[in-house]
Amino acid sequence: MTEELPFHLKGNFAPVKDEITATELEVEGAIPPELSGLFVRNGANPVTGTSAHWFLGNGMLHGVRLDGGRASWYRNRYVRTPYFEDPAINRISPTGVIDRTASAANTHVVSHAGKILALEEGSFPYVLDGELETVGYTDFDGRLTSAFTAHPHVCPETGEMIAFGYGQLPPYLTYLRVSPDGRLVQNEVIDVPGPTMMHDFMITRKHALFMDLPVVFDIEAALAGKMPFRWSDDYGARVGIMPREGGNADVRWFEIEPCYVFHAMNAWDEGNTVVYDVCRISEIWRNAGDMGGNGEQTLHRFHFDLDTGGVREETLDERGMDFPRVADARVGLENRYGYALHFGNGEAGSPRFAGHLKFDFKTGKSELQATSDGRNPGEPVFVPAPGADADSDEGWVMTYLHDESSGKSEFVITDATRFDQPPIARVKLPQRVPYGFHGSWIGDPA
Repeated sequence: MTEELPFHLKGNFAPVKDEITATELEVEGAIPPELSGLFVRNGANPVTGTSAHWFLGNGMLHGVRLDGGRASWYRNRYVRTPYFEDPAINRISPTGVIDRTASAANTHVVSHAGKILALEEGSFPYVLDGELETVGYTDFDGRLTSAFTAHPHVCPETGEMIAFGYGQLPPYLTYLRVSPDGRLVQNEVIDVPGPTMMHDFMITRKHALFMDLPVVFDIEAALAGKMPFRWSDDYGARVGIMPREGGNADVRWFEIEPCYVFHAMNAWDEGNTVVYDVCRISEIWRNAGDMGGNGEQTLHRFHFDLDTGGVREETLDERGMDFPRVADARVGLENRYGYALHFGNGEAGSPRFAGHLKFDFKTGKSELQATSDGRNPGEPVFVPAPGADADSDEGWVMTYLHDESSGKSEFVITDATRFDQPPIARVKLPQRVPYGFHGSWIGDPA
């Protein structure tokens, strides 16, 4: 009897085999001529063709270059790390030393201080060139000795990149601050009770926010080659708020209702209150590595009162969603608009991506850009129009989209001010792009 493949190894979750380059791509519609730069997205694509979990394959980048109203090229490239060269590599030595260079580099790709970085939360960042070839890892001239998150956040006012690293061995949490010119200027251990999975965090103009939540490291699952985290009824749930240039002694911890958060939308300071928007799920991974959870991931808001120590929670939208984004220029500042990937009903244990959601927090209204059955988008990335107000929706939403019926993928651009309308440009791609994780628009210098 043939064993049923897990969802992440079949359909459009399955890896692609070839790295290709294609130029002068066919476009249906019109690419705004003012868009000049690179859209690039990361995802897990196991070089062996198999992996124990969707999150564990080798990092593969898919990029489309735009200039002058043209889609001048598409490229997909593996991130060349020791884990790519030898997928059987042991990242932890018999004496417990972790090789932070042995990265999957499969989760996100961001730009900072003139460098493109491929990221995975257990390892060092990997630097790429403008054609997605791997330059090598960076440990910030030896100053980085911990892991580096897949979700750093760049302050739009200072240009700093704020980050953290978490680990399965002490120190469990380290706060990291990178200067606008790319120097690691703060490396601060933050005390937490144990080895939790801290996938994302957030910043405000004044603060950094840490999520100490009840998904914990499971050594038995790790030894069995599974995704090594599980839900704990005993760990508790809290959010820590620290001044951005503060340290461990300055963190204030706020207890919250038990939950898990993969991704934050944004946070900001409102007087002496910190407001924090996230995609929240009430429980996940009771069995280590399972994809399923208890309930939908819904849009949730926390209000942390720094005067009284009180917390107020509210659900903003009960539809299933994740991969939330705001304009880069509003990270850490109050945002009028936000975007998320809407989740539909997939096969058991398998996510289905059913469209994009747009939120107008000033009016309280939302819009759904639904995709027809079998046309499934990825994370929505907002790109502002040149000269647009920083808190405007004047600009575009970009993503990769896959058509299950034809087996083909496209890069699509939607006018964010006409969100419920079809894309204004559909770029035909020479091969399918598997469903993946996170990406960025990296605009050319002005």
